Amino acid sequence: QVQLVESGGGLVQAGGSLRLSCAVSGRTFSRYTMGWFRQAPGKEREFVAHIMWSDGRTYYADSMKGRFLISRDNAKNTVYLQMNSLKPEDTALYYCAASGTRSRWSSDYNNWGQGTQVTVSS
Repeated sequence: QVQLVESGGGLVQAGGSLRLSCAVSGRTFSRYTMGWFRQAPGKEREFVAHIMWSDGRTYYADSMKGRFLISRDNAKNTVYLQMNSLKPEDTALYYCAASGTRSRWSSDYNNWGQGTQVTVSS
């Protein structure tokens, strides 16, 4: 089992930046894909980006490209999501998740953190 703990959310003005962190612990996760998802009130959970823990390959949702950057720090067992040029529509609960497959579908992710709230004011 993999344990995931997100942090770094908060309130930021439109145009600002935040960096989310996801601390990973538990069983060997070197073969996992680490994903970030988000869910706004009344909306379905939405894929943001993922990264292959083994080689760092990344993949982004089209709407996130150019503004969000996913990365990992092997030494710290932590995955990051750097979010720039934030918009009010980025307001959501952001989740970190782990999957044994390279996927953008939330149903393929078996391990989830508790989420961290990001609120962007206009």
